[in-house]
Amino acid sequence: MEYSIVLPTSQKKMTLRELLEKEWLVPRKVRHFLRVRKNVWRNHQPINFHEFVYANDIITLQIEEEDYNYQNVTAGSKENITVLFEDEHLVVVNKPVGIKTHPNQPEETGTLLNDLTAYLAEQDERPYVVHRLDKETSGAILFAKNPFVLPILGRLLEEKKIYRRYQAVVWGKLTQDCTIDKKIGRNRHDHRKQIIDERHGKTAITHVKVHQAHQKTSEIYCTLATGRTHQIRVHLASLGHPVVGDPLYQNKKGARLALHAYEMKLLHPFTQEQIQITAQPGLW
Repeated sequence: MEYSIVLPTSQKKMTLRELLEKEWLVPRKVRHFLRVRKNVWRNHQPINFHEFVYANDIITLQIEEEDYNYQNVTAGSKENITVLFEDEHLVVVNKPVGIKTHPNQPEETGTLLNDLTAYLAEQDERPYVVHRLDKETSGAILFAKNPFVLPILGRLLEEKKIYRRYQAVVWGKLTQDCTIDKKIGRNRHDHRKQIIDERHGKTAITHVKVHQAHQKTSEIYCTLATGRTHQIRVHLASLGHPVVGDPLYQNKKGARLALHAYEMKLLHPFTQEQIQITAQPGLW
């Protein structure tokens, strides 16, 4: 696998070692192989790890596939994939409602990852999971297209540098914007569910903005400051305004879980391009 990356104009002067280790988060084992195999070039010329790199340099790396662990996934149907953004390093697709993000077992099929595997196979590429959406949730979801960019996208997610905004329809008339700051933990009596657990749970913060309030339901936007399992669903249910159609946290029937990952923004880790994506159609 060969990758060529043009360093952005904002790139600070640093050694190649610093770039690979601190900026690009290349694993130690892979950095070792790159060094001993002399598989790194700057502007098409060999470069040593102690040499400096500069803005607009072209850094090329040759990485052997066996240097990274990859779990093979059965190819699904590429026709099920709707691409919202794609380049040589990452892809954002519009996840349909009712399918899982990825298999839990190697032989499992029918997930978004299976279908994306089929789509990328035509480009001789593979998808790597960066984050997930619940089976019942639709909308924008990000995948890495190679193991090289995967840890960088993971760090952006952990550092809250990937903005995600959701649409939701909840029961009841919710008239004021609010921030929900309640810890979330696993429900010990039902492994499918999460609960508010201020004593043992993990910090969870959801920002809620009301789009339109009706007599029986409200249309809202939610942005995440943390990314706990079922966070939006548990938080809204704790307010007495569960998401319409939620099969776990309310009892009323609905056509679907009314939760949609509507918008995503991130700074591309290599080009520093501001990427803004909306997943249409939304819930309203």
